[in-house]
Amino acid sequence: MAAAPSRVLIVGASAAGLTTAAALRRNGYDRDVTLVDAEAHSPYDRPPLSKHLLSGEWEPERLLLKSQVELDDLSVGIRSGVRATGLDLSRRQVTISDGTELGFDRLVLATGVQPRHLPGTAQLQGVHTLRTVDDALSLRDELQPGRQLVVVGGGFLGTEVAATAVRLGVDVTLVSAAPTPLERSLGADVGGQVAELHRAHGVALRMGPESAVVSLVESGGVVAGVQLADGTQLSADVVFVAIGASPDLDWLQGSGIPLGDGIECAPDLSVAPGVYAAGDAARWCNPVFDEFMRVEHRTNATEQGMHVARRLLDGEQGAFASVPYFWTDQYDLKLQVHGWLRGYDEVRVVEGSFEEKRMVALFRRGDRLVGVMGIGAAKVVRAWRQHVLDGAAWASVVGS
Repeated sequence: MAAAPSRVLIVGASAAGLTTAAALRRNGYDRDVTLVDAEAHSPYDRPPLSKHLLSGEWEPERLLLKSQVELDDLSVGIRSGVRATGLDLSRRQVTISDGTELGFDRLVLATGVQPRHLPGTAQLQGVHTLRTVDDALSLRDELQPGRQLVVVGGGFLGTEVAATAVRLGVDVTLVSAAPTPLERSLGADVGGQVAELHRAHGVALRMGPESAVVSLVESGGVVAGVQLADGTQLSADVVFVAIGASPDLDWLQGSGIPLGDGIECAPDLSVAPGVYAAGDAARWCNPVFDEFMRVEHRTNATEQGMHVARRLLDGEQGAFASVPYFWTDQYDLKLQVHGWLRGYDEVRVVEGSFEEKRMVALFRRGDRLVGVMGIGAAKVVRAWRQHVLDGAAWASVVGS
């Protein structure tokens, strides 16, 4: 086993960063660990933001990844409310926004992603994105019964916010250039059923290229509506923008860390001697699919954090291999997905439907099974997940 480093610095204190610190302690590491947290809040979980926190079912304290007692037991230093602004690899130092320089022997980059904005709308009142507790609380304050909300983007976050808002009595319209919600991820068949589910709950859908957002309409610095490609203008008291996210990389420019669509990692998640990445910003070649990927899912962040902790402790160069997993709550249905659903060639529903509240859909790329989505069929989905992990040929498990 390699000698343990004397100082571990982790930049980012969400799921990936905090998991790394906890795993180090759990495996006997008793030297200095410091977390740099851009937020002033105690580390918290993000998936409930668009559902439980936004709806008012939960308050922020329920999102905490660890209680204060548990954080104290970890004996890690947390620099809260400051951002990393630069990295000097030769001097083994990270500069943070208060001007302090933090030294390290080993460094973990876990800064995640930032939401994309519609151009020129960052300062427009009534326009929201969602990444933090403060974002969710700000949006929640505006979701009052009878108000008009336009959701821009038909992916997982946009559809979850639409579902939460309509249940609060908000008048919701969801717009997207895609033909159906979630179609880019889950295919036209599933997307069509998602569309019908939202319509049944009162969400108005404007889908397709003609519904692409051209601009926002404003009045005195406050959003008043949305202009679509076909000339339609939708009135809005509130606009929620869910058009994806970008890795938080600006502070690493010029540092020598390889950057592209994320932090470009070796298969073991290392990026330089003694430096690793984990979480939403890490891009690596996953040997399960023999493909480079960057995964913005909660479970991936946790698994990568545990992997990096092991690499820091034993120094071995084992690749990080995984079948990505995520879930989305659409009203009373929980969609669970295992696999890598980018560039698939076919989606086949092999069991059930949304109406039955039980469904299994399989995803093919080339001649292999690459993913499975299930509703109300957890055991069946887990069995299909094993086939994905094994790299099963499509014909051998599905047929022609």
